[in-house]
Amino acid sequence: MRDAVTKLIRNYDVTGRYLDRDAMDKLKTYFESGTARITAAAVINANSPVIVKKAGSQLFEEVPELIRPGGNAYTTRRYSACLRDMDYYLRYASYALVAGDTNVLDERVLQGLRETYNSLGVPIGPTVRGIQIMKEMVKELVFEAGVSDTSFVDEPFDHMTRELSEVSV
Repeated sequence: MRDAVTKLIRNYDVTGRYLDRDAMDKLKTYFESGTARITAAAVINANSPVIVKKAGSQLFEEVPELIRPGGNAYTTRRYSACLRDMDYYLRYASYALVAGDTNVLDERVLQGLRETYNSLGVPIGPTVRGIQIMKEMVKELVFEAGVSDTSFVDEPFDHMTRELSEVSV
């Protein structure tokens, strides 16, 4: 897993360049946002069961056919699997927030996931919506924790939804 600093240095090293002004600005931004990123990860860690449960409830309220007979979250086993996957996305989003880089999402979450979901008949649309609901909840909690600019929270969640949405189901 790479973080923003490792990725930046690697890119400059590959091209044999010294860190220029642009690189220094990126490093400065990364380090200045460190406290906010750590706060976001702590908020997720402290509230993950509640976030997943509430996001699942909201998703099933918005798309009730998922929990009806024949739906992808019908039966306790499938319902639990859905919440397990939501928890998985949330946990890896917290890693990406701390790293300041979405590489961990590509390596550990997204590679092969679309194909797996397609083969199992898991609808991508509700998955994407569930991830977006969690993003909204996390941003609200991070704001309540004293972080005024929560825009950095968007990146890992939006990356997952964008990557999952690239496949037409």
